Amino acid sequence: MRKITIVLSLALALTGINPAASGQDADTTQGWHKSGVFSLNMSQANFTNWAAGGQNSLALNGLVNLGANYRMGKSAWDNALIIGYGKMVQKGNDLGWMKTDDRIDFQSKYGRKATEKWFYSGLMSFKTQMDNGYNYPDTDNKISGLLSPAYLLFSLGMDYKPNPNFSVFLSPLTSKNTIVMDDDLSMAGAFGVEPGKNFRPELGAYANIAYKKDEIVKNVNFMTKLDLFTNYLKNPQNIDISWEALLVLKVNEFISATVNTLLLYDDDILIKIDEGSEGEPVLGKRAQFKEVIGVGFTYKFIK
Repeated sequence: MRKITIVLSLALALTGINPAASGQDADTTQGWHKSGVFSLNMSQANFTNWAAGGQNSLALNGLVNLGANYRMGKSAWDNALIIGYGKMVQKGNDLGWMKTDDRIDFQSKYGRKATEKWFYSGLMSFKTQMDNGYNYPDTDNKISGLLSPAYLLFSLGMDYKPNPNFSVFLSPLTSKNTIVMDDDLSMAGAFGVEPGKNFRPELGAYANIAYKKDEIVKNVNFMTKLDLFTNYLKNPQNIDISWEALLVLKVNEFISATVNTLLLYDDDILIKIDEGSEGEPVLGKRAQFKEVIGVGFTYKFIK
């Protein structure tokens, strides 16, 4: 519990949120409210007779961030979908197009108002990827794939929503399920499943913090989401963390720069950290971090 409290406090501090001081009232507008960000970014590096050296490269990244929220009477239904995919190619190697980003993240949360700012709520989330992943330059042995892994979560709890931009969902009863459908990865016991199994269930407590704000300063939009999970049945003191942030800096109506970061920690996922004396990989528990920065076409809508 102490670890959860520290992480929650840090999340609030870094996002600059002060719900009690917010000047916005709870969203009372009825019906559907839809929003979205579509981004397609490209970067290129080209060198000719460049004395300092360099490698020609081309990278493409796409990001879709959609929201659809419904309000009617005491009911609130919030839905969010994030899809990201990117590849790059470098001249001078035989690896071809290498994956730089790949994820599908869907979350749906339904609540009934208990008090002015609290809701009885149920939450479902699903995360996976679309394409095979490799530990480059090794392209013979994939380390991930479609539905390998996938994470399916069901949760019951209370949702605190002091204003339309911020929410804290707390659940003492959550089912987290890890799915590995690829036979080779399943036999290797990847992502914490037992070797040969495709499914790993966990039961525990869960917290979700979500914040988004248009125009935090002029022409800058910000979104962040923090997920915390602890397994009652095994090492409950070890907390799984997923923390994502998206910053959109608008240049004009269609040109923007995006900064997308994702921090992950799962006590059951082992990362290659070294080579053993006989060439076998040495695995260990590590935090995972990904950053994708791009400048290109961006379209944003709010309905």
